[in-house]
Amino acid sequence: MTSTSAPPAAAPVRPRASDAFVAYVLSLCQNKRVQSDLRTGLGLPVERCNYLHRYLVRRLPERQHRDAKRAHYAVAALIAARPRAARNADADRANQPEPKPEWHKRPNLGASLAEAANSGIIKPDSAEGDLHLFSRQSSNALHTRLPALTRHLLSGGIALDWAVLLEDVTWWDRDRDRITTRWLESYFRTVTHDDGDADSPATDTTDLHEENI
Repeated sequence: MTSTSAPPAAAPVRPRASDAFVAYVLSLCQNKRVQSDLRTGLGLPVERCNYLHRYLVRRLPERQHRDAKRAHYAVAALIAARPRAARNADADRANQPEPKPEWHKRPNLGASLAEAANSGIIKPDSAEGDLHLFSRQSSNALHTRLPALTRHLLSGGIALDWAVLLEDVTWWDRDRDRITTRWLESYFRTVTHDDGDADSPATDTTDLHEENI
């Protein structure tokens, strides 16, 4: 009699470092005092985030690039500053977790702004203007604008993917053109227009191009 052995179990998929960091900060924010301490870092450089060090230093690499460190401190502060409704919504999602989509399909800030425009929370012209403005700004300017923008989105019920934002802000000064292009593409794929273009199928122009060569 031939016995068959069960196939080896698949190794568990390790979460992305950005997802693990966000989960850690969300757990910290369950303590009101810690949440208040983290919130003091809103819009500030790391050197002025005195109350955040005790919670974040041991969580981050000792020799982390300064852009990455500021991004982690900034996102921790943004998470801590969520309005109550957003905190409650995050708690509900944590109690009923759903599988995360593939990384490239997860919403970035462009997609979130499009959702806000579709819901009437932000005028489409303003949302698109913000994206074009970001494309010309350094990370210092981005860090200054994010607290008010994210709070506006969250107050309107628009969820943010903090891990995606964390990675985008981390690489901003070194890869801004690629990131803003992705934000704009996500925005225009998600936003609803009244000009009749939104429901039109995408056109493959390859053959047209080849005919004109």
